[in-house]
Formats: sequence, C-alpha cells, structure tokens
Amino acid sequence: MVKSTKIRNELNIRSLYRPVQPTVKHAAKCVVYKEVSPEARLSNIIYCYWELKTNERLQDPFTYKVVADGCIDIFFRLDDPSENYLMGFCKKYTEFPLDNYFHYIGIRFLPTKFPALFKVNAKELSDRFERLDVVLNETSKYITEHFSDRDDFAFIKFKLDNYFTGLIHNSPADLDTRFQNALNIILKNFGAVNIESGLDTGLSQRQLRRYFEFYIGDTAKTFSQIVRFQNVLNARPSSQSLGKSKLFFDMGYYDQAHFIKEFKNFYGVTPGKAFGG
Repeated sequence: MVKSTKIRNELNIRSLYRPVQPTVKHAAKCVVYKEVSPEARLSNIIYCYWELKTNERLQDPFTYKVVADGCIDIFFRLDDPSENYLMGFCKKYTEFPLDNYFHYIGIRFLPTKFPALFKVNAKELSDRFERLDVVLNETSKYITEHFSDRDDFAFIKFKLDNYFTGLIHNSPADLDTRFQNALNIILKNFGAVNIESGLDTGLSQRQLRRYFEFYIGDTAKTFSQIVRFQNVLNARPSSQSLGKSKLFFDMGYYDQAHFIKEFKNFYGVTPGKAFGG
C-alpha cells in the first residue's frame, strides 16, 4: 500500500472536476437515467448517486454505454440487491448488455476517493468490474440486506448517505500533499499538462506513478487525458466550433485527428456524432 501523509486542507476535487456521463438518448421515454448529489459531508467523496431504469418492458435487450470519467462506481440491481458490483477506472468506454427490463442504482466516487476510503489499490480494479463482495464484503452485505425494489430514489439516497457518513467518520481518508498538488495542477489545467515537466511537486516520476496507480488506477498521463476529454464533454462544443482548429489547441490536442482519435476511444463515437453535429 502507498503510504500517505495526513493533511488538514484536503483538495476539493468536486469544485474542480465534474465527471459527465451522457444521458440515454435513443430509448425515448422507456429508459430513465437520474443523478442526485449526496449530503454535504460526502460531497467531496461521492460525486453522485445514480439511477438507471426502464419505465416499461423494452422490445429488445438494452446496451448501456459508460464513457471514461476517471471514477470508480459501486452499482447494484434494486430488484435483486445481492447482485452488487464494483466498476474500476476505465481508460476507454465500456458497454454493458442489460435485459429488456431493469432497475440499477449506483454510487460514483470522485477520483482518488474510493481507494483512499477503503484502502483498496485502484490499479487492481482497472478496466474491469468485479463482484463487490470479493473486494468489500461488509458493504456488499449492507446493500444486500438494506435495499429492495420497494424503495424510491429519495429513500435510497437517505440510506446511502447514512451508511457512507458512518464510514468516513470511522475511516478518514488522508492523501500525501505532494500527490494532491499534482492532482490540483492536472484538474486546474483541465488535463492539458506536460506530465514530465509540469508536475514538479517533490515526487519522483516513480513515486508519482505509484501514487496515481494506487489512488486513480492508471498513470498521471492517462488520467490527464480523461480529465481533458471530460472538459470537452462539459464544454459541449457546437458543430461550428468542432470544425475550428483553435478548439483542439486550446484544449491541448496536437490537431483534429489527435482529438477525434482520443475522443472516440473514451466515448465510443466521434465528437460530431456525440454532439449531434
């Protein structure tokens, strides 16, 4: 495990980073996706609780796409909470084949927060999902025993808030200040950072890699690329601005081809298709 140095002023990642997931576009009113923020004490640990469900039975199975966002998620089936899982950091988009009728609940942790809270190496979870009981048996058991499809989303949020505030009270998450400074540089520059020369915070390249792999799940370079990609999603450029080279340079891309290739890897389609151009 990477050693940490206790700090008093924790980096407010939430104020610097908003991990966006695209809404469900092609299922009309039959599939609904919602996000709700946790209570204030959890706001710098959990980005949101999310709900993905069908309002009526679909004619065919549904494929749900998750874009790269630098986060780690816990998710479970509300009609069978024993089916609970953990989704690690992913460096490309992921597609989940679902049934034609479903109801999922998820907890999206801000970058670094899941490994810091649970003392779990994020690298071991990268680019895959795992049954939650294999990694966090007590949390898996809590979800299995305390949720059912009789719960509405407001009550689910209430129970999750209570559970996780109890965890942070008993297990404070402390990070090395030098690592936090490196995160701060990446986030404040929207991912457009030279990793070799722009993250001089007192850590060697070897130490920096070890911290990022443990707390993020991949290298500082990969995380920076995802932060930059998420900055594009938040900006929601128009069809006109997508055609202008200035956009790519402003966001740290070499050229349009570099931008499109990286975007497609993280999203699954080109920017033009993603933004309706």
